[in-house]
Amino acid sequence: MFKKSIVAIFLLLFHVTLAAQEKATDSVSKKAETDATHEMTVRELQKLEKEAQDSLRQYEPKDSLAVAIDTLSKKEKRQLKRQQKLDSLASLPVDIDPLSPAKAAFYSAILPGLGQIYNKTYWKVPIVYGAIGTGLYFYIDNTQQYNRYRDAFKRRLAGYYDDEFYDINNSGIVPGNPDVSDDALRDAQEFYQQNRDLSLLITIGLYALNIIDANVTAHLKQFNVNEKLSLKPYYEQNQLDYNPNYGVQLSFNF
Repeated sequence: MFKKSIVAIFLLLFHVTLAAQEKATDSVSKKAETDATHEMTVRELQKLEKEAQDSLRQYEPKDSLAVAIDTLSKKEKRQLKRQQKLDSLASLPVDIDPLSPAKAAFYSAILPGLGQIYNKTYWKVPIVYGAIGTGLYFYIDNTQQYNRYRDAFKRRLAGYYDDEFYDINNSGIVPGNPDVSDDALRDAQEFYQQNRDLSLLITIGLYALNIIDANVTAHLKQFNVNEKLSLKPYYEQNQLDYNPNYGVQLSFNF
């Protein structure tokens, strides 16, 4: 009797456990089906919202500036891009160094072209040396020619007949009858002396111009070119007939 009771209890527990497992499995499957149905519904809603936005986008008003740019010719578009680039460069902050022009001028005074290197205008260095070098070349050449005629004239005055201009044709030295007269020697001296002095002045002027250029370039590199103070070309696209209007715009913004 006791054994039968134990068996009955075990059978009852087995049936209860089995029923509990079946109920848990049913709840899990129902939850999965519900989640799948919910996910499908969310996807469908997102798809419908996207289709609605795409359909409404075609009725939105287009940007007037974009429409105006599309109607421009290639040349006008290039001009507009160039102006936009200049405006973007003008808006960049510039570090102001009040001693920069003085430094550039000082460097060019010490060594011509050094101020241009300081300003990073390297293409000007060959021009500086070419100009100053040309002036020095003519100064040296005129000085040599002046010394030749002066030495010959001095020997004539001392009573000698052996200077290089006395017998140029190698026809023989005839005292009192030189190939180049004393007056010609004196005129040649004056001519080359004037050219020598002029070459020296031009060389000094080019040297000073090298210093001035370095100083002015350093000033201009720090010049304020933003839109608060500007004189720039004016361009406007007519919204009625889309014809361009050109002009000059002077702005003073405070």
